[in-house]
Amino acid sequence: MAIIVNMDVMLAKRKMSVTELSERVGITMANLSILKTGKAKAVRFSTLEKICEVLECQPGDILAYAKDAESDEEQQ
Repeated sequence: MAIIVNMDVMLAKRKMSVTELSERVGITMANLSILKTGKAKAVRFSTLEKICEVLECQPGDILAYAKDAESDEEQQ
């Protein structure tokens, strides 16, 4: 996957548990886990905004782009 989710890094920096983030953002643990593991197909800007508000960070602190080697092979 080309989008990397670095939520664990921000949680560690803020010394916050996934449970606390879930409660403060208002998202279920299951949905937060899907997002955290990079298995989410989409994320609402309102959810991303709330996560950034709670973690006091920017979207780029949570999400990163990495060139996907698998996609390169498919194009050749």
